[in-house]
Amino acid sequence: MNRDRGLRRGGTRRRLDGLPGYPAFARVALEQAEARVAAIQTGEIPYQADKAFDYWETRTLGRAVRLALYRDEPWLPALLDRLLRGVAVAPTQAKTLPSQALLFEIARAVEDHPTPEAISSLRAARRTTRHAGVPKQLDRMFKRVEPALAERLEVAFRLPDGRVRQAFGEHAAVISIDGAAELSWWHGDRKLRSVPAAVKREHPEEVKRLREQVKLVQQQQTTLARALEASYTAEEAPPYRQLEGHPIAERLIWEFEVSPGLWRSELGLNVPDVPVRPWHPARASVEEVRAWREVVQDKELRQPYKQAFREVYLLTPAEEETRDHSRRFAGHVVDYRRLRALFKARGWKSNYLGPWDGGFDGGDGRRLLAGGQWRATLDHDLYEEGYALTGQVLFHRLVEGGWRLAPLAEVPALVFSEAMRDVDLFVGVCSITADPQWADSGPDRLQEYWRTGSFAALQPSAEVRRDVLSRLIGRTAIADRCALTDRFLVVRGDLRTYKIHLGSANILMEPNDAYLCIVSARDPHAGLFLPFEEDGRLALILSKAFLLANDTAITDPSITRQIRA
Repeated sequence: MNRDRGLRRGGTRRRLDGLPGYPAFARVALEQAEARVAAIQTGEIPYQADKAFDYWETRTLGRAVRLALYRDEPWLPALLDRLLRGVAVAPTQAKTLPSQALLFEIARAVEDHPTPEAISSLRAARRTTRHAGVPKQLDRMFKRVEPALAERLEVAFRLPDGRVRQAFGEHAAVISIDGAAELSWWHGDRKLRSVPAAVKREHPEEVKRLREQVKLVQQQQTTLARALEASYTAEEAPPYRQLEGHPIAERLIWEFEVSPGLWRSELGLNVPDVPVRPWHPARASVEEVRAWREVVQDKELRQPYKQAFREVYLLTPAEEETRDHSRRFAGHVVDYRRLRALFKARGWKSNYLGPWDGGFDGGDGRRLLAGGQWRATLDHDLYEEGYALTGQVLFHRLVEGGWRLAPLAEVPALVFSEAMRDVDLFVGVCSITADPQWADSGPDRLQEYWRTGSFAALQPSAEVRRDVLSRLIGRTAIADRCALTDRFLVVRGDLRTYKIHLGSANILMEPNDAYLCIVSARDPHAGLFLPFEEDGRLALILSKAFLLANDTAITDPSITRQIRA
């Protein structure tokens, strides 16, 4: 099984692409398969459920699809669309299909080498099939396919922008993507609060389809944003010009090489006919970073990913001494289920740790960067059930087909910064120091770790949070009650003064630094624009600040009891 997986991924490139005549054979094989399915649909070939192709034919066609997807063959999209529609539904009213095996084999091929067109065809097949179990299996596969597309920069930018305007008599449905994807209904120039009754009555299936389309468009925007983030470390510039006029591109800062070696930053893809790349704060001066943050804040510009306020990670003296590994984020106790979820969300792979036969006591999280030329690794071990302990971060370079450990000083600056940014996110979100309920629970050693880590020096992610708060607080009604220190947002209430840590969002009360446990707080600052909200910590800090600035109005006895103690 593992050998077959290797053939599907690396073997396709090394063996089949280099085999004389195989690309032409792959096309002929898929054309013949599509012709057979068409004949089944017209009745020329008698229909038998799941008998359209035998085991070896399915394997051969799977290899052909993989090669064509890998080569991004221009003839494939239309042919694959017809083939998938044909194998997904019986020519009769039966709930079976001509070849469930080939449908899933093609889906696995798309997972290995996704393209926007292939994903669209798979989704069409999912809508067409009558088999109750097939859509559920495809939905599980889509969860892996969409993120995989984000790593394939050469084709990801072909994703449609998702904007739709469809007329229904005197009404119109509009899907917009100026921020999150939104479906709205209009009567002339007037935006309606809900679906018009006549449209709901006369076009129920179209209304349902449009609602499903919004979810798909939102996923496509997420995938495209991930692809743009991944392109920071690309060794060759992807085709960014494909995004000209796209709403996502208009909300991003770009750099243009206006003369050899001289790059100028602008908002939107508006400088033609010169090399272009996404702006990154690691390539900018402190003054330029500050200026772009002001622009994003003043324009209330919701960027598709954190760009103007992006963190930068540079080599530290300690990392220069350790030479080939970083212990900057080592020794943190993290919620393992949450860590695994973040690994998946950020494109990291890992073994599953567990104290059972076949489980792993220790492992590593791995992410490929720079088009697969570099690999970042986060070591982590099983700490106790449900928790892991973070270890060192290492970088390997692909050399002659194998991975070679690289000194940190040789790692490209953006590769290092982007990988360490992910690890900071993992620790910041998953560490038990972010959970206030650990203050008085669990073993003594974990309580000591919680007390130390909850109020520690800020990592770059929290430093960015501090910068945002310095811009926001002055615009709020509680500005005269707040002050920023190196680690805390200090809030003066009428009963006590409170120090909210900018990393963990945990709270100490003056004058004796007593801990105040607030598990969550409502967000009463409606209308206050937040330039990013990646882990929810910024909104949590602000909501706690608003709550504590008016501490005499707090009625929750679990909070007032601590304040008045």
